[in-house]
Amino acid sequence: MSRSHTGKLYDISLPSNYSGMEVSILRIRTRSLWMKGANFSFFDIPSRILPWPFSRRVDLVYQNLGNWSSLYYNVSNYTFVAPVIGLLAYNSSTSSPHYEQIELNLLGDNPIVVRFPNVSLSVGMKCVMFSTNGTVEFSNVTGMNSCMAHGNGHFSVVIPSLPSNKMKERIWKWWAIGFAGGIVGLILLLVFVIMSYKLIKGKIIKKMERQSERSEGLDTIWIGRSRMPSASGIRTQPELESSYVP
Repeated sequence: MSRSHTGKLYDISLPSNYSGMEVSILRIRTRSLWMKGANFSFFDIPSRILPWPFSRRVDLVYQNLGNWSSLYYNVSNYTFVAPVIGLLAYNSSTSSPHYEQIELNLLGDNPIVVRFPNVSLSVGMKCVMFSTNGTVEFSNVTGMNSCMAHGNGHFSVVIPSLPSNKMKERIWKWWAIGFAGGIVGLILLLVFVIMSYKLIKGKIIKKMERQSERSEGLDTIWIGRSRMPSASGIRTQPELESSYVP
């Protein structure tokens, strides 16, 4: 890039073993970046941006990882629905001894817009940003399938992953165990209710027997396994109303 022209976008030729990946570079003056911003590839960069550490010229590098996205980046429990694209900044000033990566500081109110035109809206879809410091941030997808960013890094769109076959089997197994446990619990509850009912009924019968024994001195007999009160066999003897005998 030593002979590149400022303000012109260059496509970088990559080795054949990186087939499917795209890289472009745009060299821009810091003054122009501050005044006008920059629009290239899938990035709309607003004005009022300064590089940090400061440099007079900046190389903006665009990366499209394509089918390499999941090899370089991974989000637990989510699936990529768009390729990972990157916006990186490098110090391209001739006075700098090293070609070092720098940060883009947004000093205005407008964020960087990252567009994903080939993505269809889906339930649970999220923007994901892999910042240069290693953090991962999620945000909502805005209108026109765009994501908002406040710095350089790598970006994509993800949706929640569907359970794998092993996960489905595990869920079904736990559901079956829970169902069987519920049946066993219900049976134990019924047994407990029946035993409690019999115990309470027995106590009530015994209480009634004690009360009857205290109130009257009746004899008792056993009928089967039940103890029943019984009166003595005394009857009033019959008596004639008249003692006249013909």
